[in-house]
Amino acid sequence: MNWNQVEGNWEQFKGKVQQQWGKLTNDDVDVIQGKRKELAGRIQKAYGRSQEDAEKEIDHWLSRH
Repeated sequence: MNWNQVEGNWEQFKGKVQQQWGKLTNDDVDVIQGKRKELAGRIQKAYGRSQEDAEKEIDHWLSRH
């Protein structure tokens, strides 16, 4: 799967994102609105990850869906 699919179907993926990154709030997920950079930033803030690590987590998550 690629990010364009996630972005285009964000309403369907919101729950999966929250399941994967449980520290993200409903407000976080609403603000993200399918934007990958926003998701990476929220992961960085919530989990104390580097930008590179957050991007790797997103890539890994995408590869499984």
